[in-house]
Amino acid sequence: MSNASGWAYLIVALLAYFDALVPVVPSETSVITAGVVASAGELNLPLIVGAAASGAFLGDNTAYFIGRRFGARINERFFSGEKARKRTEWAQQQVSERGGELIAIARFIPGGRTVVTLSAGTLGYPWRRFVLFDAAAALGWALYASLLGYFGGHAFEAAPWKGLLLALGIAFSVAGAIEVVRWYLRRAAKPS
Repeated sequence: MSNASGWAYLIVALLAYFDALVPVVPSETSVITAGVVASAGELNLPLIVGAAASGAFLGDNTAYFIGRRFGARINERFFSGEKARKRTEWAQQQVSERGGELIAIARFIPGGRTVVTLSAGTLGYPWRRFVLFDAAAALGWALYASLLGYFGGHAFEAAPWKGLLLALGIAFSVAGAIEVVRWYLRRAAKPS
């Protein structure tokens, strides 16, 4: 990446874009690697963050619009039974109650981001709200992955599993903190 630094930013953006549609694309790996290269002075960290966030945001929105466009047909064709309708109703309730949380948390879960963004489109989650949560999620994800590479790349060089544990710990901590705040707000809203 360091020899073709102009191309490196485009590659990071494209991998982040396609990862939102095809979960096997190694976008996190590319952003973390770019962060490591930036720590050596070969790439610009803010440009890496911008490229990763832009690619992720555009990919998520593409998945949303695919779900919006084709989701109803897919539901009618493959999910027309009673059990499937109940599951679809449950999913719609979850998206309406926790849509923003799901979008934010799923961005940090490979594969989860694709399912949630497609489902948000399919289930009719309002696009304007989707864009707000997705922009914050894409920026947070890009910062997280690039800074992990920038500050921790050398620390985890000998034991990459430690980096994975740290990443999972952060993702679960964010999800747990959101649920604790939701629980507190619900409890505070109930009349005594």
